[in-house]
Amino acid sequence: MPEETLVVTYLALDDPAGIRRAGPPRVPVQIERVDPPDGEVSRWFYVAVGGAYAWTDRLDDDEATWQAHAEQVETWVATVGAQRAGYVELLPRDDEVEIAFFGLLQPYQGVGLGGHLLTFALERAFELGRRVWLHTCSLDGPHALPNYEARGMVPYRTETETR
Repeated sequence: MPEETLVVTYLALDDPAGIRRAGPPRVPVQIERVDPPDGEVSRWFYVAVGGAYAWTDRLDDDEATWQAHAEQVETWVATVGAQRAGYVELLPRDDEVEIAFFGLLQPYQGVGLGGHLLTFALERAFELGRRVWLHTCSLDGPHALPNYEARGMVPYRTETETR
């Protein structure tokens, strides 16, 4: 199997005034918190969104591990009509909030939903902490990094890995 170079980019935002809000999506959307936390919802999105982008690290996690994860994060689900369209998971730690997972299902990409959901996520994260950060990689969708930067997030570290 040939080696592949993977670029991981870490981005952060330290001031809520730096959020550059996205315009409204071109589809009607609702964003609701998963409460009580539900590991099966987290797992479902991880597989459904991440399958296209080689998210494989957690595929073997059991039900108890997924539930423990869900209880540590705030999971927010975007729906269009009655259909799941995307999600974001916020992980508060001390005074920081990591956007642990963020993604859209492919049928809902390209309609302005990603910018809208990320704006929501950043605003909510600043209600929980004073700094918001995440990491993305070169395997993620082509609009991931541009969306993060368009919303005001600033790269602060890049790592290159060989897989």
